[in-house]
Amino acid sequence: QVQLVESGGGSVQTGGSLRLSCAVKGVNTNNNCMAWFRQAPGKERQGVAVILPNDGYTDYVDSVKGRFTISQDSAKNTVYLQMNSLEIEDTGMYYCAAMSVYAGGSWSLVRSYKHWGQGTQVTVSS
Repeated sequence: QVQLVESGGGSVQTGGSLRLSCAVKGVNTNNNCMAWFRQAPGKERQGVAVILPNDGYTDYVDSVKGRFTISQDSAKNTVYLQMNSLEIEDTGMYYCAAMSVYAGGSWSLVRSYKHWGQGTQVTVSS
């Protein structure tokens, strides 16, 4: 059974940091791209960061480049999102997602992903 369980969300002030974790079960992270998405109220779900298996290639949406870092601990089957210099615009529900490397989809598109977690809330205030 596939399970992606996010944790680490919370409320912080602008400029603060949070580290999100995604515990992965039932998904072979050696042949799945792991990504973080976020969704603000009234907005579409947006791809934030992705990490590819094997070579560890990463990519980010422009608005978080230089501030967020995605990483993966294969031994723990856990994916992380380190978020620094948080801004009010980073507020939203953050989701972990898995996409097979064989799917051939674009990493930033919701429809590319088969497996999703339940989300963890991040709230940034001034």
